[in-house]
Amino acid sequence: MVVVNPRQVRAFAKAKGILAKTDKIDAPVIAQFGESIRPEIRPLKTEEAQQLEALLSRRRQILQMLTAEKNRLHTAPAWIRKDIQIHIHWLEKSLDKFTRDLDRLVKQSPIWRAKDKILQSTTGVGPILSVTLISQLPELGNLNRKKIAALVGVAPLNRDSGKFRGRRTIWGGRSVIRPVLLMATRVAIRFNPVIRAFYERLEKAGKMRKVAETACMRKFLTILNAMIKNQTCWRTV
Repeated sequence: MVVVNPRQVRAFAKAKGILAKTDKIDAPVIAQFGESIRPEIRPLKTEEAQQLEALLSRRRQILQMLTAEKNRLHTAPAWIRKDIQIHIHWLEKSLDKFTRDLDRLVKQSPIWRAKDKILQSTTGVGPILSVTLISQLPELGNLNRKKIAALVGVAPLNRDSGKFRGRRTIWGGRSVIRPVLLMATRVAIRFNPVIRAFYERLEKAGKMRKVAETACMRKFLTILNAMIKNQTCWRTV
């Protein structure tokens, strides 16, 4: 069995001129997609990997709720602020618990523990980015720099047609990773000498801040990919 993005199957159906969608129509389309495209078979996640992913997902949900409650607190009437503050306190305690649970689970695995040590040796990489990459990007260290950037969705995509040259954009990929990688990259731009120098070169070349940050995200990811592949910590890169 292979799990694929349903958008790909739907695009395949439209390319064949099949616009209607029912279970009876979808079944042969999915079979034809599998036969024609031959999507890559990946091993099923272990129970520990599924647990790590579930903990990380729940922590992300709690963080979103915490942000929402803090935003509500500023505009809430005085008579319900105490209730929101109580909820914020509970969410903060839950967030700390899930962070500790993630750290404990990573340390129980020799492979994850080794990856975590390599990743966190890099200035700008904290425990949350480390566990996110371990959980959501098991391919890290096994793909080349172009493929790993495309997988995360930080590779620039061309928009050219004939003589027209459109602006390069990023799109698709594993959206769960990008916000965490962006925050870590912003820290690295300030404190990591390699990423800071790269950002400053882009800035001097007239690149917009968002474009420069995306390029730094890609470079940062490429460095981490090489470190995991070569099993080397930051100081020896």
